[in-house]
Amino acid sequence: MALTRADVEKISLLGRLRLTPSELDTMTAQLGAIMHYVEQLSELNTDGVQPMAHALDIHNVFADDVEHAHLPRAEALANSPKNDGQCYRVPAVLGD
Repeated sequence: MALTRADVEKISLLGRLRLTPSELDTMTAQLGAIMHYVEQLSELNTDGVQPMAHALDIHNVFADDVEHAHLPRAEALANSPKNDGQCYRVPAVLGD
């Protein structure tokens, strides 16, 4: 499937991208090359190949919870324009 300039214009509109005419030409060529490559991949014989979601067979890899030194509250609050000694004071966002 060949992408046209009109296709790329529509894609850029959907993505809220402002592309110059030069960028449209470049994107049309680049996306066309990508689509051509994907078409070539679809021609490969994949019989017997198991589908996979990730290239590595790893599951639920988590880092250990380790306590690290933290900034003391007084030092953190010292950098704020307004605080009450416990928390930052900020203007109300949602009203009263």
